[in-house]
Amino acid sequence: MDSKIDLLVIDDDDINIFIIKKIVEKTGYNINMVAKTNGQLAIEYLSSLSENGERFPQLVLIDINMPVLNGWEFLEAYDTLGVQDRVDMYMLSSSVYENDIEKAKTYATVKGFISKPLSINKLIELFDSLSQ
Repeated sequence: MDSKIDLLVIDDDDINIFIIKKIVEKTGYNINMVAKTNGQLAIEYLSSLSENGERFPQLVLIDINMPVLNGWEFLEAYDTLGVQDRVDMYMLSSSVYENDIEKAKTYATVKGFISKPLSINKLIELFDSLSQ
């Protein structure tokens, strides 16, 4: 297993980002966490990694409701990047709408839907699944 896991969190809520960062620290994993506050910033970040031949995050947590580019729009833009790296993406949302959960299933890049708040056990489960 890779000694370090690269995690990208796309969420416009600074408090959520802070909480996720604290949970990440408690998992005991060696995590390089990058946070972007909207989908557009995340696309620019991933484009830059791609152009520079840098390693992509193995895990991406995506909020749905954000300004500029929301979670769904991020996924549409991501698909146009033509990235071949295996990236595990999860929608992370406070939305309880069944149609959001169903919509997440229509994206090949999305592995699942996680309701906020993110728990330490769920995060450890995600990290563990990366090493398989």
